[in-house]
Amino acid sequence: MIELDFKKMGGLIPAVVQDYKTGEVLMLAFMNQAAWEATLSSGKATYYSRTRQELWIKGKTSGNMQIVKEIRIDCDDDTVVLKVDQVGGAACHTGHKSCFYKKVEDGSIRIVGKPIFNPEEVYK
Repeated sequence: MIELDFKKMGGLIPAVVQDYKTGEVLMLAFMNQAAWEATLSSGKATYYSRTRQELWIKGKTSGNMQIVKEIRIDCDDDTVVLKVDQVGGAACHTGHKSCFYKKVEDGSIRIVGKPIFNPEEVYK
C-alpha cells in the first residue's frame, strides 16, 4: 500500500486536481485516508468534505465525475495531484469548468468563462 502522511494537517492532505489533457487546474480538495483508498480502488476522485465532514465522490450528485488518469505524490508524501478526465466538463459546483474562474486583474476580480450548467437545477 502507498503510505501518505496524513498527520500534518489533522488527517487530511491537499489534492490538486488538473485536467489530464490540458493541465488546467480544476480545483483543490482534501482527502483523508478513506478518500485516498476509495480513489485508488474505484478510479473515481473521492474527497473528504470539510463542510459536511463526510466522504464525497466528485460528481455523484451532478454527474460531473472525475475519472483519475494519473496520480502524482509530492516529495513529502503529504500532497497529491490528480490528473483527471472531467466528465461533463465542469468541476466547480457553481457550474464553471474550473473552480478558479476568478481572475485578479488591475486590482479587481474578473470572471473568466461562463458556467456550463445551472447549479440551481443540478443541486435541488
